[in-house]
Amino acid sequence: MPAITSYPYKNEDSPRVLIVDDEPSMRTMLQIMLKKEGCETETCKNAEEAIALFEQGHRFALVVTDLKMKQKSGIDLLRTVKRIDDACQVVLMTAFASAETALEAIREGAYDYMIKPFKIDVARTTIHRALEKHRLLCENLYLKQELQEKQGPSNIIGKSESMQRVFQLIERVAPTKTNVLITGESGTGKELAAKAIHEHSQVSNGPFLPINCGAIPENLIESELFGHVKGSFTGALDDKKGLFEAAQGGSVFLDELGELPLNTQVRLLRVLQEKKIKPVGSAKEIDIDCRVIAATNRDLRKEVEEGRFREDLFYRLNVIAIELPPLRERNGDIKLLIEHYIKRYAKEMNNPIKGVTPEAMQILLNYHYPGNIRELQNIVERGVTLEMSEMITTSVLPYQLQNASFSKVAQDMEIPSEGIDLEGMVAELEISLIKKALERSGGTRTEAAKLLGISFRSLRYRLDKYNIEPEES
Repeated sequence: MPAITSYPYKNEDSPRVLIVDDEPSMRTMLQIMLKKEGCETETCKNAEEAIALFEQGHRFALVVTDLKMKQKSGIDLLRTVKRIDDACQVVLMTAFASAETALEAIREGAYDYMIKPFKIDVARTTIHRALEKHRLLCENLYLKQELQEKQGPSNIIGKSESMQRVFQLIERVAPTKTNVLITGESGTGKELAAKAIHEHSQVSNGPFLPINCGAIPENLIESELFGHVKGSFTGALDDKKGLFEAAQGGSVFLDELGELPLNTQVRLLRVLQEKKIKPVGSAKEIDIDCRVIAATNRDLRKEVEEGRFREDLFYRLNVIAIELPPLRERNGDIKLLIEHYIKRYAKEMNNPIKGVTPEAMQILLNYHYPGNIRELQNIVERGVTLEMSEMITTSVLPYQLQNASFSKVAQDMEIPSEGIDLEGMVAELEISLIKKALERSGGTRTEAAKLLGISFRSLRYRLDKYNIEPEES
């Protein structure tokens, strides 16, 4: 089906209808009727003219065409329309209706057909239904495309330029058999990107097996990757398949690749070059057929320079590099991610959270997220768990976020050449925050003190100092 960008309208207030008939009177009658229904109309006297319009790029919500015409028939026009724009609906008109004609028209993709002479009410109803089907198709296509633009492959959320570049690279490299190295800070979604590559690859029907190279003891990593035979070391009570053998016909994802010991790096290089593995303690080699996707949060070039990572293995894996940007560099994505995780956790916890208050959202948008998406996910989960109202408020955000927000405000402030009144500015800030806390707590001083993170006595001192008189609830 054509991309939604081929449709020049997203709503159907004035749908475009093409009328095709060799009788001028029929064209005129339909044109008058359709204009009264709020449609924009265009007419053609034969199928050739109509086909030329479609081939020139013109698009219509509906084509109403006669079946019998001198050269090309309405069926010929129907086939061309469906080939060029499958969402466009076609209604055929005929004075020679038969079950066979109707069946052929429907089989070729016509919405319906009308028998001449037809009543205006019947024609109006048929046309309205055809236009409604077109509207629903376009709306569905539009929403699908909008969702894809936000989520990208494998439900990765992001509409920022940096993430769109990542999506494009994933889509280009996924169908190939090339090794891929994904880099990025912890929590940026490297495993999600690896899954996206697998799901769009030629081995998508095979298994996707991840392993965290830094989470397995050095003396067991080779057994996990390549397998072992019974009795090859203490505790090897049975033969065991390794990750590469278990992933036959699929993908292996080596996460935190930079943590691999040097001796294991040598064996991995041989596997990549020869497509064979030798289980620990075995003299027999096993052919393997799986794609290797690796990821790391380390600078492997630096690791190579310092002798902690083999240069030949680096170049073998770094054929295609995909760098995932940190969340602080993904302008516009933070709000999308917050909305996504609120919906997810609200559903999971059956907690009717609808969103985030403006104050809390400002703090979330200003935070620098050293833990990236994983940290944001945890913050939202905490908020949905603790919040008692319908909106996540600042009171359920971790303390470090609020503290970081104030730090950012302070860092962004400039001191003018004429200087500032520091005590006056601090007093103004205190008064503003105290009033907001009292407003949020409905005038209850003990609750306001909790919101401000100070004692009741300290709040009372400030109320007297600044002559603030709250109304008790």
